[in-house]
This record gives sequence, structure tokens and C-alpha cells, in this order.
Amino acid sequence: MGRPTEAPSPGAGPGAPEGEPGTVRSAVRAPEIAHHPARRSAARRGTADPVKVLMHRHRDLCERAVDPLEIAAGLEAHGLTDRAAARYRHRDVFSLAEELYARIPGSGRVPGPRGPEPRPESGTEARAAWTLTALLPGAACLATAGALRATEGLLGGEARSAVTALGALLVVLGLRLCLRGGPLRAPEGTGGITLYVCCLLGYVVYGDDLLTQVISGGPDGNWTAAPAPLLGLALALAPAAWCAHLFAVHARSRLAGSHALSEFGAGVRPLLFGVLALFLCALTALLLLAGLGHPGEEGAPMVTAAPVALGALLFLARLLAVHGFPEPAATGLAAACAVEVAAPFLVLAGRLPGLDPVARPVEAVVASAGPGGVPALACGAAALGLLIHASVTLTRASAHASA
Repeated sequence: MGRPTEAPSPGAGPGAPEGEPGTVRSAVRAPEIAHHPARRSAARRGTADPVKVLMHRHRDLCERAVDPLEIAAGLEAHGLTDRAAARYRHRDVFSLAEELYARIPGSGRVPGPRGPEPRPESGTEARAAWTLTALLPGAACLATAGALRATEGLLGGEARSAVTALGALLVVLGLRLCLRGGPLRAPEGTGGITLYVCCLLGYVVYGDDLLTQVISGGPDGNWTAAPAPLLGLALALAPAAWCAHLFAVHARSRLAGSHALSEFGAGVRPLLFGVLALFLCALTALLLLAGLGHPGEEGAPMVTAAPVALGALLFLARLLAVHGFPEPAATGLAAACAVEVAAPFLVLAGRLPGLDPVARPVEAVVASAGPGGVPALACGAAALGLLIHASVTLTRASAHASA
């Protein structure tokens, strides 16, 4: 017996209009609507807004920023590169930052052309102020050296020690005043570097004679000071401040005119090397000038590699700390300090039975380059490491615009 055939619904015929009463609408859409991948993908593309997603992810950064440069620096600090900016339909991080800056909710700000933000130490009066403070440590050191030379043979040992202590106090006070403002001012939290700097400066004054006595069978206890390198380094604070100022100003202007992070890095890297070379030339000249009052054995002013390497190390460490990288600066200073402190102890340990090989590296360096070879090697290697690190970190936008 056959199955009964279901009768068609009234009005369901092909000629029945769709909206007429009594008709039953079909639950199946037309094939050209139900299976049209182009329309579905276009709908997905129309609703997705990757820039909006990025803005929500970095909302705090966008709300705090006062110009697009700060947003670009913050995005770079979070690992966003120009290549990654293409995922947000932008050619580089700078154009992406400008759109984020313009789309901050409720800000009502209109993005303008990028321009260098005026820095507090860039005014004429400000430059004169921090230049004078940068001259204070050198002036105090020069006055102390002059007082000691003028009273040589007139004052006893205790009186000369008192003059030296007073001069050292004035130098420290001038140094603190210099580092609290101007281009050499660093953010808070870099106080751990002070101990390493004091050790390195103490070694440049007394270290060579101490190491010589230890190698010759001492120490005897009466160490001869070498004040000329300390005087040259103190006088070099003013050139260091100006070199740091030039680096900050020109890097900021290059940041304002760059259109890609790679373009900015390629422009700042030779600027860093040029500023360092300029500072080393000024430091060498000042060390020669300081050596006129303390000539060598042949009567000519001596400039060894050790104070030059120490000056380069201190300048690079301060430059890194100023731009927000105090940890690598402290690491470089600590490494140089550790090598200098370890050198006389290794020689002393080599006197113990069976530990002769421990002292051989130090003795070999002293035999080939003199006692100044140890601090030159220690500070030079540390300065080279900081220069490599600075050529990577100080060429980023995040090092020159607060995020």
C-alpha cells in the first residue's frame, strides 16, 4: 500500500506572493545569499578594527601622551616594530601613533605635525646655569691642587691632609650639584652607581702605585698619589654635560623628523659615536693640561690610556642612566671595579704555595703595559661593552621620548 502524499500548503505555489496571509515562509534562504563567502568575509573585514584593539590594549599610554611621539616611543618599548605596524594597516609606528593620538576618547585633540618638545635645560639661562655647575668640581679640584703646590714645604703632613680632605669635600658637593640638574641629571634609583664611581676614582689616584708595590713585594703602606688624572676628569665634567646636551637635542630633532624606527636608529647611531669622539678629544686635551703641573720622569706631561678609558666609561654610563638604563651602566662600572680590585689580591694570592698561576695574568699585563695597563684594560673593556649596549638602546625612540 503506497504512502499518502502530503498536500501542498495553501498559497505555497510558485505564483503565491511571499507576504500574503495564509502562506508559509520558507526557512531556507536563497542559495546566492546563504553561500556567498565574499559577502561574509567582507562583513568580517568591515567590523574588525585592529587599531581600536591596540588602543584598548594601550589605553593608559594613549591617555597620558601629550604628543604622538610619546605613543610611538611607548609602542616601541612594548616591542612593536615598523614591520608589525603593517598588521594595523600603517606603514610605520609613527603614523600608527598619530592615529592612536587622534582617536583618544574624549580628548578632542587634533594631531599636529611632530616637533621637538622643548626640554627644561635648553633655554639660554638654563644652559648657563648647568654649565656653571658643571665647572664647579673642576674648579674645586684645581683650587685644591694649587693650594697643595703653593704650600709645599710650608705645611706639615696633617695640615696638608686637612687641605686635601676639604678639597675632596668641595669636589663631592660640586659633583652632586652638577648631577642634580642639566643634561647629566638621571632619574631616581641610580644611587648604587656612586660606590663604583668612588672606587674607580680612588684607583686612578692610588691604584698604580699600590699595584707596583704589591708586585715588588709590598705593600709598604706609603702610596704615592697621582692627582693629575683626577683633575683632568673633574675638568671634563663641563664637556661631558655639553656632549650629553648635544646628543639629547639632536636625537630629539631626528626623532621629530623620522618616518620609521629604522630610519631614526640609523641617524642616531653615528650621532652617538660622534658625541663620544668629541668628548674623548676634550678629555685628552684636559688631561694633557692637568699633566703640565705633574710631569712625568722626563719632564713632559703624561697621558696614559687608563684615565681616558675611565672617562669614556663614566661618560657612557652616565649617558645610559640619563636615558633610563641605569642597570647596564651599573653593571659596566661594577665589572671594571671588580677587575681593578681583584688585580692586587691575585698578586698576593700568587705568593701562596701552588697558586703561582693566579698572579701570572696580572704580572704579564704589568710587564707589557706597566701598572696602568690593568685599569686601562678593565675600563676599556667595560666601556666597549657599554658602547655596544648604547648603540642598541640609545638608538630607540623610547630612549628619547617619555612613554
